[in-house]
Amino acid sequence: MFIGHFGAGFGAKAAAPKTSLGTLFLASQFIDLLWPSLLLMGAERVRIAPGITRVTPLDFEYYPISHSLLAVTGWALLLALVYQLITRYPRGAVVAGLLVMSHWFLDLIVHRPDLPLSPGSTIKVGLGLWSSLPGTLVVELLVFAVGVAIYLRQTKAMDRVGKWSLWLLIGFLLVIYLGNLFGPPPPNASALAWVGQSQWLLILWGYWIDRHRRPLA
Repeated sequence: MFIGHFGAGFGAKAAAPKTSLGTLFLASQFIDLLWPSLLLMGAERVRIAPGITRVTPLDFEYYPISHSLLAVTGWALLLALVYQLITRYPRGAVVAGLLVMSHWFLDLIVHRPDLPLSPGSTIKVGLGLWSSLPGTLVVELLVFAVGVAIYLRQTKAMDRVGKWSLWLLIGFLLVIYLGNLFGPPPPNASALAWVGQSQWLLILWGYWIDRHRRPLA
């Protein structure tokens, strides 16, 4: 799951209109922002295995710190607490925490049974939608489209930047998504991790967009 997480971030604007789109992206992608650093440090492992699923060549061998249900719950609570301390906006804090949790449950739909319930747990879960390319496209693009539609209904551009920067981001995310699906696999785990770090630019893009749009509610 990639573009679907951004769809969740877009859609969450309806629940927390005062929270920046950048923060909503940060929360919805939080564990995938954490994961590349853990890969580079050697704390977690992934193997490039073309053909392991119809959609992704990634074999997630070990990632309990970023992707176990218990750890994700802890990250969700931590991010919600930090956001509340900074902003004093309880609704935004709750939404941020729920977005962190949403990442795990969206991943649950598409992953093979490789998501651990807790660090050290031998129980791993995943519904395996990645075994179907058409099914993955339908579900993930639907989540993204609904999220974008909600964001468009909840906000209005204040200037040309607010209008065109949003549509450029939507197009850019679609290009990245399709490139990941139909392009060559990454050469190795390190290259994958460094590319993953570039997602921070998408978070900054979200903050930039939101500075040029205003909530309607």
